Amino acid sequence: MTSSSFVIEPEAPSDPTFIEPLLDLAFGLDRQTKTSYRLREGNHPIESLSFVARDPKLGLVGAIRFWPVKIGRCGRDALLLGPLAVHPERQNLGIGRALMRKGIGTATALGHRLVVLVGDEPYYARVGFARAPEGRLLMPGPVDPARLLYLELVPGALARASGLILPPHRYAELSAAFAVPHGAEAGEQQAEAYQG
Repeated sequence: MTSSSFVIEPEAPSDPTFIEPLLDLAFGLDRQTKTSYRLREGNHPIESLSFVARDPKLGLVGAIRFWPVKIGRCGRDALLLGPLAVHPERQNLGIGRALMRKGIGTATALGHRLVVLVGDEPYYARVGFARAPEGRLLMPGPVDPARLLYLELVPGALARASGLILPPHRYAELSAAFAVPHGAEAGEQQAEAYQG
């Protein structure tokens, strides 16, 4: 995707060197204290859904990434969008929307069903995001409910997702911790029958 002042391309292996300073510039040095970063720790962005915007004069001026997450006890697959960053000198030129449209279009083509994010509803509503119904989705830390947003890539996807949002490795750890050991369920049923 191109425009007169920038081009949207897949993130290259060398781009993280430039993306991290861009994120610091856009969000401040305390950005990693935010709850959404708990979903990125030990997680990896999806390579096919990581894009950058390049300006012929400034170089890399925007970036977007999507991360795999699981929602609720059933572990419904979803994507976490973010961070989305645009260089301060290139804001209000449509770069952020172009990055989102590219990422969302690619995610849809790849068969993903649901995207969640923490952000300003008026901005993200421009590409279809809406506020999640209160109490339906939970983050692993404090978040303003008005900033917890979702976008269905497949109609009805949110109806199948409810509960705590976790990165895949944390979901697997918790699932294993609460799993019933092999044979224990039968033993519990026998004990219940005996006590009954």
